[in-house]
Amino acid sequence: MSDQPNDDKKIIIDEDWKSQVEAERDAGPQTSEPEPSAQPKDEVRWPEPSLPLLVTTLATQAMAALGLFPHPVSGKTNIDLPQARHFIDTIEMLQRKTEGNRGPEESSMFEETLYELRMAFVAVRDRPAAT
Repeated sequence: MSDQPNDDKKIIIDEDWKSQVEAERDAGPQTSEPEPSAQPKDEVRWPEPSLPLLVTTLATQAMAALGLFPHPVSGKTNIDLPQARHFIDTIEMLQRKTEGNRGPEESSMFEETLYELRMAFVAVRDRPAAT
């Protein structure tokens, strides 16, 4: 073995890589959608936002406030009429604000949903108190 350095091996240093990285960082992300392989496998896939989805979500909250189904964790039903009224009124406000911008199916959905929720509200409100 010799104490002499091996002249056959050359080390190449790319000095330009820093400026290339800075240029890419300054340019920002190339796509607005993350790569499918980069998304976690357990990630929830949310449905596309839509008016029917929003109305259904609000109606579900109103039904829960009316005690029409039990709480998923406690198993108990809780009636909160002011909260139910708030969700029903919110759906009615959406109906008014979207007038002229809905199709026939969406208009029908509003009418049917509000009718059902109002009838349920009256039934729960006028139910004799349990003793």
